[in-house]
Amino acid sequence: QVQLVESGGGLVQAGGSLRLSCVASGRTFSTYTMGWFRQAPGKEREFVAAIRSGSTTYHGDSVKGRFTVSRDNAKNTVYLQMNSLKPEDTAVYYCAADTFYTGHYYSKDKYDYWGQGTQVTVST
Repeated sequence: QVQLVESGGGLVQAGGSLRLSCVASGRTFSTYTMGWFRQAPGKEREFVAAIRSGSTTYHGDSVKGRFTVSRDNAKNTVYLQMNSLKPEDTAVYYCAADTFYTGHYYSKDKYDYWGQGTQVTVST
């Protein structure tokens, strides 16, 4: 069982920045693919970014150049640095763990464990 706890969400003005953190339990964190997803009201959960055990990263088209995913295996933590935020980035952000990577990092169905989510609100 893996527990994930996100933090760092909040209210920010357009153009501002936030950094989300997600701390994972378990001694094999370094082997997990970690993902960030978001869900706005009335919309499907959307892929934001992912980072594999070897630190290869992927970012969704809507956030490329603005968001950066990273990890610190010594702290069992994955981060999402969000810059140049836009009102359309408003959503609940979730981190997720894929404990046995088989590809399709962008698919929420591939992830085994999820955090509770943290709200990000971007005002105009």
